[in-house]
Amino acid sequence: MIDFSFSIAELEYFLLVFTRVTCFIYIAPFYGMSNTPRRIKIGLGFFVSVLLYFMLTPHAEIVYHSVEGYAVVVLKEAVTGLLIGFGANICISIISLAGQITDMDIGLAMATLLDPTTREQISVSGGFYQYVIMLMLIVSGMHRFILRALVDTYTLIPVNGAVFRETALLESMIKFMNDYIIIGFRICLPIFVVILLLNVILGILAKVSPQLNMFSIGMQIKILVGLAVMFFTVSMLPGAADFIFTEMKRMMVAFVEGMM
Repeated sequence: MIDFSFSIAELEYFLLVFTRVTCFIYIAPFYGMSNTPRRIKIGLGFFVSVLLYFMLTPHAEIVYHSVEGYAVVVLKEAVTGLLIGFGANICISIISLAGQITDMDIGLAMATLLDPTTREQISVSGGFYQYVIMLMLIVSGMHRFILRALVDTYTLIPVNGAVFRETALLESMIKFMNDYIIIGFRICLPIFVVILLLNVILGILAKVSPQLNMFSIGMQIKILVGLAVMFFTVSMLPGAADFIFTEMKRMMVAFVEGMM
């Protein structure tokens, strides 16, 4: 007969593991999408927590002196899971930046779509880049990597072992803002260069032939040329996905180091 009995200390330890895992799943890319049912998120968090509970042996003793002390420990685990997932999630915003720059160049800045995964308004090109690059990240095993990275954090940051170093976390965010602009601009660089050259040509034609309405002609040409360049540069998107995947790894490591 299987013995399902457990002590209060074991339940407290399991709840701490469950808190970090579910907070990570709530905000992490792919797992934390708003169109994913909440029952799926909670169920996945529960089963992952069960596996981690049996893997993390022997269990470290959780020292606290009151209910408020245990609540503080739970809050620390929740913040730890949220920061690790946030480090991976913010890298997805790079795709939106590339799409906004692209739409601003080709003249589709006012056309927006509702993204069902985030329930936010995104640009047309941003939606295209986001779905294609996210699909490439999933095919390359991004969802398995970030879940495996969460498991590895228990080796570096044991339960109730997080020490939040604000300076290190702030430096990580500043470094990300630099990479955020560079990587986002790299993704849309071919379209930016072609549209820049097209604007120069249209400017010269406007000087040569002032009677031509280059404004109305240029809007149509920009859209056609921009979509054509986007079509011919689709083969470069795997490289862009690799940039974002590398940045995702770096940010997760940086956030974990800021809590060690």
